[in-house]
This record gives sequence, structure tokens and C-alpha cells, in this order.
Amino acid sequence: MTVIKINALTIPADTGDEIVARFEPAIGRLPDLEGFVRFQLLKPTDGSEQWFVLTEWADEEAYEGWKASRAFSRSHDSGGDRPAPVATGSQLLEFVPALSIGG
Repeated sequence: MTVIKINALTIPADTGDEIVARFEPAIGRLPDLEGFVRFQLLKPTDGSEQWFVLTEWADEEAYEGWKASRAFSRSHDSGGDRPAPVATGSQLLEFVPALSIGG
């Protein structure tokens, strides 16, 4: 069954461009992952600091496979020469579709 994972990030208003720039290199690899369906980085339109990272996977196993992958580790590692995280908070929200239409 399809699963949707939404990481709700608190992004200070003056760092929106930075979060987009940090996601751009990583998202190009997602379509190659087994069970990957969709990615969206959702920017608020109301001036709030709440951004959403939406990923959709064919099933829970595909999502867990991504979390266990080297690509996930590289994209979430903040050690070494990597810059400090932009987000000041995050919360993972997990869903399965109850109703759906369209692509």
C-alpha cells in the first residue's frame, strides 16, 4: 500500500532559498530508488515558517529501504565540512491514502 511521509520543517523566513538549494542536489537521485513515487518541497504561502517535505513510496518497505540507504545517510549527515542544518525543528507525519484521484 502506498505510504506518504511528510517532514514538517520549521524554516526561518530568511533561509528559504538555502533550504531549496540544499534539497536540489539530493532529489535527482530519488527516482532511481526502488519504490519511490513522488517528492515535493512545499513552501508556505502565508508567511509562516512551516515547510513540508512530502515523499510518497510504493510501500513501507520502500521507505524503510531509502532510510537505510547510503543516499539517505549522505543527505542527512551534518558532520564534517557540511553546513549546519537550516531547520530549527522538524516533525515526521505519516499517512496512507484514504481516498485518491488523479496522478
